[in-house]
Amino acid sequence: MTDAVPTTATPKRSNWILAAFAGPSLPFAALGLPLIVHLPTFFARSLELPLASITAIFFFARILDIGADPFIGMWIDKTRTRIGRFKPWIMAGGLMLMVTTWLCFMPPPGASLPLLAICLVGIYVAFSVVVLAQTSWAAVLSTNYNERSRVYGWWQFGNVVGILLVLLLPVIVAARGGTEAQGVAAMGMFIVVLLPITIAVAVKYVPEPRVVGECHATIRDYFAFFKLASIRRLMMTDLLYGLAPGITGALALFYFTSVKGMDGGQANILIFAYFAAGLIGSPLWSWAALRLGKHRALAVAGLVYAAAYVGVWAAPVGSFPLAIASMLLVGLPFPAGQILIRAMMADIGDEERLESGEDRSAMLFALMTLTNKLGTALSTVVLLPLTWVGFQQATGATNTPLALNTLSGLFVILPILMLVASSLIIRRFPIDQVRQQEVRAALEARDAETAAAAAAIAPEPA
Repeated sequence: MTDAVPTTATPKRSNWILAAFAGPSLPFAALGLPLIVHLPTFFARSLELPLASITAIFFFARILDIGADPFIGMWIDKTRTRIGRFKPWIMAGGLMLMVTTWLCFMPPPGASLPLLAICLVGIYVAFSVVVLAQTSWAAVLSTNYNERSRVYGWWQFGNVVGILLVLLLPVIVAARGGTEAQGVAAMGMFIVVLLPITIAVAVKYVPEPRVVGECHATIRDYFAFFKLASIRRLMMTDLLYGLAPGITGALALFYFTSVKGMDGGQANILIFAYFAAGLIGSPLWSWAALRLGKHRALAVAGLVYAAAYVGVWAAPVGSFPLAIASMLLVGLPFPAGQILIRAMMADIGDEERLESGEDRSAMLFALMTLTNKLGTALSTVVLLPLTWVGFQQATGATNTPLALNTLSGLFVILPILMLVASSLIIRRFPIDQVRQQEVRAALEARDAETAAAAAAIAPEPA
């Protein structure tokens, strides 16, 4: 087989290059939140479509999306163009996102269920394309163990900024007397405008290392990845670490209004504070990885994350300042999983390429999208126990002690158990800085031999 990476080590990237690379993360992340939180309600209320049909559309769109990921990863890995392997996919996926976002967030009058279903499937698939292409691109943007944490730190910083900006838009529209439909349209327009600008900047200014050789990967290789102990360990950590914020998102409004005595506006501010803390957490955990190593830094982050949930539980009822402080502490370790797990997957990619002789980065990162989407689906399951104990969701409703204690247990204890488990799993991750440097040295030596052999057999100029 032939190797499929650049034949020289990549240089340290400037902050400008990494900022340009992270730019598309703003509209990508801005799309993810309203897709889950706002669009279902918008379709039901403003478009007056049947809730059961809307639920079915979202469910089947997500199922099709999950099934498409390994194929998208395989096609990305096989791509060879003059401008690179990942850039064509980000450009094509971004264009598809613009069209489908416009139609879903600003639908024409009388939009039918079939049209919305097609657009929704298109959004999910295009979103998978751009996220897979971008996270895989990050893996080859630097081959240095520590620099990869920095690259993904910038990527996650862009994600957090995108989430915060899109959270503010419906609030601003409502404060100016706008309707729900206008708030959704504002979010859609924000995404549609940012997509071409940020993607164009990234494509123009961010380098993509040249790919040498062909990729012969098949879908069978995707399933063969599960045989690797390092991948299974990383995927289990990703699933557990990702479930904690998923549970927070699903239960936060209920917990703060029903247990902590906050009103809806205060609860939304607390959620905003949680994400805002990620702006500090992103560079913090990238720095921690430089000092401790990525897997140790992630294990520490999981324990800090778990301890911070105790602070949320201990904050007195009705104390808004202490509630904000507790959510800021919880938000600090939130980005660590997104940054460090992807940087570790990039290191696995080096080891896998040394073994197979082919670069299958996008297929490896398709495993990450699988755990992310599975975690999103599983996090909503926590709502079921609340229905079993008779929890009342309506604002101002009176709940029994059993219902409130169940809600507190799900919001606090369940994430703590998952985060502690994730720390125990990842602390024995086999690829540290020494091992990664050994792998990179072997790859670069083999690349040099391949280049020398190719030069030796090249025909002499006439």
